[in-house]
Amino acid sequence: MAAPKRSGAIRKSKKGPSVGTGGHGRKALEGKGPTPKAEDRTYHKAHKAKVLADRSAAKHGGQQRGRSGGRSKVAEELVTGRNSVVEALRAGIPAKSLHIAVRIDMDDRVRESLKIAAERGIPVMESGKPELDRMTDDAVHQGLVLQIPPYDYADALDTVEETLEKWRKGHIRNAPLFVALDGITDPRNLGAIIRAASAFSGHAVIVPERRSVGMTASAWKTSAGAAVRVPVVRAPNLTNALKAMKDQGVYVIGLDGDGDVQLPGLEVATEPLCIVVGSEGKGLSRLVGETCDQIVSIPIDSAMESLNASMAVGITLYEVSRRRDA
Repeated sequence: MAAPKRSGAIRKSKKGPSVGTGGHGRKALEGKGPTPKAEDRTYHKAHKAKVLADRSAAKHGGQQRGRSGGRSKVAEELVTGRNSVVEALRAGIPAKSLHIAVRIDMDDRVRESLKIAAERGIPVMESGKPELDRMTDDAVHQGLVLQIPPYDYADALDTVEETLEKWRKGHIRNAPLFVALDGITDPRNLGAIIRAASAFSGHAVIVPERRSVGMTASAWKTSAGAAVRVPVVRAPNLTNALKAMKDQGVYVIGLDGDGDVQLPGLEVATEPLCIVVGSEGKGLSRLVGETCDQIVSIPIDSAMESLNASMAVGITLYEVSRRRDA
């Protein structure tokens, strides 16, 4: 014979005796688990602060894994506003998705953005204005937002080794040619340098992981599509990377107004070469300058103190190209 079902305990009250649940309501007392972190709650101010910090990291290029090991997650960058979005699409900037406001007031810029997105296979997503406001942190977006994935940086020394190997095997006609940036933080300078490197057969542009510009939408746009042909690669430490390049037979020259060699007398132009340029204000850092095989100056009118970094690189690349073709 089956045992009788156990009833709950009898509780006495002013209303008379009542039977308890016998533990059947225990799950209701277990709660919904641990409270999410403040930064994971979309309505909390800590979440907004985290979003702003992620966007700031993306704006400065973020960090990717190299020989130093490890990879930090980088937030995707956003291009907002009708003019900015259509110009970014015209420049061929890689895009993950195009967000467009529901019932947007169509004009030529919106139509062209949609046309280019369709031709390139970029997903188009309709979003309400509140969602676009939240996504852009209330920036002026005019109903158009372009989402750009983080740039995939290759390791600088791996790229140098691969390029040297191709050259030694005859797969590359000209000697390897690299440009390294020391302390440059303006993405427009980076874009212009990439464009110059592409024009004069450069093989890669090297940037340090810290305190340096990264590949932002502005850099992509300024490069006018050249960033598709000339990779931007990263070095955990620029000084150590330059020393390693020298060990592999690459001549390292630094550009400075007080150089001991003037550009027209650059005899190493036909060898594997790395041109290092510093910021317009501070120039080359001390350690980088000491690492260079030569410090080269560009003769200019005495009334002009210095040249813009991208202009100095363009002039030097032209002279290297001219000497190699002579």
